[in-house]
Amino acid sequence: MSSLIALVISYLLGSLSSAVITSRIFKFPDPRSEGSGNAGATNVLRTAGKKPALYAVIGDILKGFIAVIIGRLLGLEGAMLGLVAFIAVIGHIFPIFFGFKGGKGVATAIGSLLGLSIIMGISTALIWIVVAYVTRYASLASLIAIAAGALLTLIFHHPAYFFPVLLTAAVITWKHKDNIDRLKKGNESKIKI
Repeated sequence: MSSLIALVISYLLGSLSSAVITSRIFKFPDPRSEGSGNAGATNVLRTAGKKPALYAVIGDILKGFIAVIIGRLLGLEGAMLGLVAFIAVIGHIFPIFFGFKGGKGVATAIGSLLGLSIIMGISTALIWIVVAYVTRYASLASLIAIAAGALLTLIFHHPAYFFPVLLTAAVITWKHKDNIDRLKKGNESKIKI
């Protein structure tokens, strides 16, 4: 029963769209109808600026982190805790509160990784920051960081998390399919940091 409760809470937390909520608070247009149409922090950066984007990314990280901590408090561990992390990302991507039209899940995944292992989460975030800084492509940074997250489960001796994190990476990669096409064609939008 604890597993089911944790999974439901994780999905509901994930479904709280920080990008949409932040845009509403700051009286900016809904990011799902502006810019790239994605309900994520990168699109909020483009449509509303740095401050709202910062709040959106912090909110997304926190909801992933909190979901995993609740799972821990309910006694979950190993692959089941990894599944809780994955479900938070699914909630972000397909939020029940926002018509199942969410973001791509990267910041929520990083927050979930922080909940699973601080060192894995920090390492994944640092990889994202370095790649984004060097290339100016948020999408490329996201793809590399989340793929690295799966490898980090093995490097930092958390093999029980490997498959849930790998599944998370696969879903996030799928959500980036249009970005991957644009990267291949050389017309992906760059971010200003």
